[in-house]
Amino acid sequence: MTILRRLAPRAGRRLPLAAAATAGLLALAACGGGNSQAAAPAGSEPRTGGALKVSFFPDNPVLSCIDPFQVYWIEHRTIIRNFADSLTDQDPKTGKIVPWLAKSWEISSDGLTYTFHLRDGVTLSNGKKVDAQLVADDAAGWVATVAATKGVAYGSSYVQGLTGATVVDPATVRLHLSQPNSSFLQATSTTNLAITDPAEYQATPADRCTGKGVIGSGQFVLDHYTAKVETVLTKRPTPYGWPSELVQNKGAAYLDKVIFTYVGEDSVRTGNLVSGAIDIAWPRNPFTVQDTKLIEKSGDTVEQRALPGVANTHFANTADGHPLADPQLREALYKAIDVKTYASTVFGPDYPVVQGVFNSTTPYFKSESAKLAYDPAGAQKILDAAGWTVGKDGFRFKDGKELTLDYPVTQFTAGAELLQAQLKKVGINLSLRTLTPAEQSTYLPSGDYDLTSTYFTRANPGALQFILNPDVANSKALANRSASPEVIAHLQGLFKQALQTTDEAQISKAYADLQDYLIDEGISFPLFERVQMAGVSSHLHGFAFTSESFLRLNDVWKDNS
Repeated sequence: MTILRRLAPRAGRRLPLAAAATAGLLALAACGGGNSQAAAPAGSEPRTGGALKVSFFPDNPVLSCIDPFQVYWIEHRTIIRNFADSLTDQDPKTGKIVPWLAKSWEISSDGLTYTFHLRDGVTLSNGKKVDAQLVADDAAGWVATVAATKGVAYGSSYVQGLTGATVVDPATVRLHLSQPNSSFLQATSTTNLAITDPAEYQATPADRCTGKGVIGSGQFVLDHYTAKVETVLTKRPTPYGWPSELVQNKGAAYLDKVIFTYVGEDSVRTGNLVSGAIDIAWPRNPFTVQDTKLIEKSGDTVEQRALPGVANTHFANTADGHPLADPQLREALYKAIDVKTYASTVFGPDYPVVQGVFNSTTPYFKSESAKLAYDPAGAQKILDAAGWTVGKDGFRFKDGKELTLDYPVTQFTAGAELLQAQLKKVGINLSLRTLTPAEQSTYLPSGDYDLTSTYFTRANPGALQFILNPDVANSKALANRSASPEVIAHLQGLFKQALQTTDEAQISKAYADLQDYLIDEGISFPLFERVQMAGVSSHLHGFAFTSESFLRLNDVWKDNS
């Protein structure tokens, strides 16, 4: 659907760029929130057994895949989190990296070497010992997959600069980078760098996507993955006792089986939850106000947490000849967009308002709300000063040319039309142009747009460089057109300051400066936060989100098993 396959798209109405340009119903918007767990009845003890039934949005129509290193599909990263552990974990409340399969680590002063000391007694579900050699072989597999897929595999963005690994002793492995990358430690907490049986790397990337031979060290085992139909996890048959410190249950899973199905209609998923046919309804778009009321009236709950990473954000085409090459127009655009009304109108009165280019759960997040304040009078004043006068139909003209912004969409939506109406109030004609299937993959490279949008899910602000840094961006065309060469060079310098240091204070300052710069220079235009919601049965306990707002099953049990 779009050339940015690595942008962790949210399917259907939320595919990145082209579909994200539909402005509203494409990507999941956000609320704040943190880790959440459904309370068990007073005095009750967790019960073992039973099958958990989860209904997801439909499977990825472009790349059906369950291989950890390659997957960007959020639902499948949730599944992977529960059968494959990682070297580290990330606290969803603080963003802190904590031990998991590695009990400790050191980072060299030059940021080029990460030494991990592994826990004793950890095994994959097939019995293989998780030792330094296995981790080193996995690292070699990651590097090989980057080469085999020419960097398209989603995990490629997590291993920038990784050259390989050295076995120091059976319990100590050293990973080597060619350049400092302060995001790498957080990368070791993600599903994309989950530790699996390195034998899987003997298969082609395409074969690994089927799940065959993908074996982790988690509480569950991948029983089977039938693309677009169902995915089933079963309780690990061998002992388990090495969870992250972030979970309460230190042993085997309570559940016997987890069945994930793919259901297209939001109303069907909600109906199945309310009727008791499923235990968790996991939507792409936020629940409607009506569905939320229905779920809560039935005695079930709606859990929610903002997805970390880049919010649903607009990026301008600032190339010569395009209206938004003018910084005055970009300044007016901020004041013309009412993000508060957008959130309440499209998603409901209690929906959180976007505060910056990053969602609020992203480490180093800084609110830019004051700079995003709605000020239509201010926008009109700027446009007046720039020589754009109001003419026919209320739109502005200059030198006989109408102030029109070309906004490609895959379909008309309430969000896109609301944005169009907001801009019309100040005299800007936001032209909603429906893309043909062929145009959906060509409009970015050709520069046939004035405004587009995308996002990126990762609990680290370094994710933004895969949108805006031309050296590593998924779409170099979008990155290069988002600002002038001078501005891009300064932006790259800020990324470098944040990524090529081990000094926490320097990292924090660089990301704060970056967030200011993105708004001050008119590079990024946040539209809405993205939130992961889940309808959870009243019979379910221990529900929890990970730092990336995926579902963690360690503590989950049912009182009607």
